[in-house]
Amino acid sequence: MSLAALETRPRGLPVLRRARIVAVANQKGGVGKTTTAINLGTALAAAGRRVLVIDLDPQGNASTGLGVERQARAVSSYELMSGEAELDAATIDTGVPRLAIVPASPDLSGAELEFAARERREFLLSRAIRSRLGAVDAVLIDCPPSLNLLTINALVAADSVLVPLQCEFYALEGLTQLMRTIERVQRALNPRLELLGVVLTMYDRRNNLCDLVAEDVRGHFRDKVFDTVIPRNVRISEAPSHGQPVLIYDHRCAGAQAYMRLAAETLRRVRA
Repeated sequence: MSLAALETRPRGLPVLRRARIVAVANQKGGVGKTTTAINLGTALAAAGRRVLVIDLDPQGNASTGLGVERQARAVSSYELMSGEAELDAATIDTGVPRLAIVPASPDLSGAELEFAARERREFLLSRAIRSRLGAVDAVLIDCPPSLNLLTINALVAADSVLVPLQCEFYALEGLTQLMRTIERVQRALNPRLELLGVVLTMYDRRNNLCDLVAEDVRGHFRDKVFDTVIPRNVRISEAPSHGQPVLIYDHRCAGAQAYMRLAAETLRRVRA
């Protein structure tokens, strides 16, 4: 999909009445969490939504995947959470129309210790963004691969959680722990938080284990599992090295088409 193609807003999809904040979370690394955040964000932008991605991972992969150079990250999600910068100052437009990002910085790696003594430390991100989203339709928070204070802040700020789950046995092991964390946040910190859904990623139809994992997850979470499955696709893997979402890098590939379907399904779920 060319950038010019993204300038035209498609019709016929649900309209969001206010900014919807979605935490993209899984404490296991390598499950397609960042890939899902940037490509779902791009697909939502292609559907005419104004999208903000907040990169909360100290590694900054979402920032890299959206083409934000290191020298452009002087103001980041760290400054946003610490209160040193307002949301507008931390937000950078990407090369994708209607898609902006609050980049990450390595300073986030020390946030756990630095913010530990702060009063109501779990609400730092929520206080920084919830009343300042303005014209934004959707916010996607790319969480770090752990259940630390940064992830808790994302869950407290969010309306819902999207969980990317790799179609392999070990990916299932931490899912119960994540669900328990979500439930604890619901009870103690954010009663509006809900599970938007589990999206199966890196699916390989040639691998019988993928089918077994998918069957197991669908049997347990039922309609909370997205119908859309993200395939294992080499073009998805190549795109970040070019600083582009796969929908820009190669919109015809199977991975890009899957993320467009995921965006449409996400909008239907949020609207329902």
